[in-house]
Amino acid sequence: MPVIDEGFLQHTHETLHNLRQHGAVCPIRMPRGTPSYLVTGYEVARSLLSDPRLSKDNRGAYDLMAKKVGPENINRNFGQLLGAHMLNTDPPDHTRLRKLVNKAFTSRAIAGLRPRIEEIATELLDAMAEQEQADVMAAFAGPLPITVICELLGVREEDRGEFSGWSNTMLGAGAIEDVQAAVIAMHTYLVGLVAQKRAEPGDDLLSGLVLATDEGDSLSEEELVSMAFLLLVAGHETTVNLIGNATLALLRAPEQRAKLAADPALMPGAVEEFLRFDGPINIATLRYTVEDVEIGDDTIPAGEFVQVSLLAANRDEQRFPDPADLDVTRAAGGHLAFGHGIHYCVGAPLARLEAEVALNGLLARFPNLKLAVPEEELTYRTSTLVHGLQKLPVVLA
Repeated sequence: MPVIDEGFLQHTHETLHNLRQHGAVCPIRMPRGTPSYLVTGYEVARSLLSDPRLSKDNRGAYDLMAKKVGPENINRNFGQLLGAHMLNTDPPDHTRLRKLVNKAFTSRAIAGLRPRIEEIATELLDAMAEQEQADVMAAFAGPLPITVICELLGVREEDRGEFSGWSNTMLGAGAIEDVQAAVIAMHTYLVGLVAQKRAEPGDDLLSGLVLATDEGDSLSEEELVSMAFLLLVAGHETTVNLIGNATLALLRAPEQRAKLAADPALMPGAVEEFLRFDGPINIATLRYTVEDVEIGDDTIPAGEFVQVSLLAANRDEQRFPDPADLDVTRAAGGHLAFGHGIHYCVGAPLARLEAEVALNGLLARFPNLKLAVPEEELTYRTSTLVHGLQKLPVVLA
């Protein structure tokens, strides 16, 4: 049985391509030993992402995990303290939770943020321009979306570095003790933040959720803290890695970069291609079967974890011609980088806008951008959820 290990995470596309040659679904073992079924085919992935026979209920997932790998090998704190959000629920709870945030992330609402996003991007690019070399991840791809989501939620500037560090730890495959410590620290901070918004509400999304709850909308205190966690972490992790992966893709494909530099109007469609070609999410958030699920001649029995690889689905030759080639003029749409069905990423309009602004700004400011290290020295984060670079050192001149 294949195992998702460090080699897998550092050579993800190649490994997934090889696995898909043996079928759209295969048994696999996750980094902490959890037996699962890995989905690599586009049509199966799209179908299962919206299949009600696959549950995302947090409580059931932890019970199943404890049964499969032993209670001592799971971090139940994660689920108990921060897991009561819409990504970990099925209808009707999911419907209730999502309704409360949907209006904040409509395309129209997000479009109003463009001037501020452009201002933040310009400030970061100005700071980069004072150097001969920079790490795109630390200097630009990270700070931009972190600043945007923190301003949207009303998080103080001095607190942003801490929660970014906790997020990196929680989404990684490190020691369970380190993950547990990060979960507790994040939870403690968010409980205090919610209390602060209740005492002194501002004109921000989190204050709005607190006030809606106090006025009778159905968010428990546990759900409120978990929703703050989800919006903070998901609200920046996706875009950080989208910007980083797209920048590397353009450095590897100078002819595609030249097309974008010559015609910035191509960028919205190009962002869709970056999402398909090397998206920011590796394996979608956890699902498990509550009934037997037939896939062709195979069956995934009830009570099994299912890992849907969005990266693999978006490079399926049966769906996308020449999927390993970057083409910024490719017809947009159809990719699964933001998921599919009722759990489709609520922050997708924000991620798209931030990436568009960031990449247009980076290309315009640094037309001769190039890697500062040999490509083989680049490494990816040790996470099965997010797919992104640890660092991206570049020469700016």
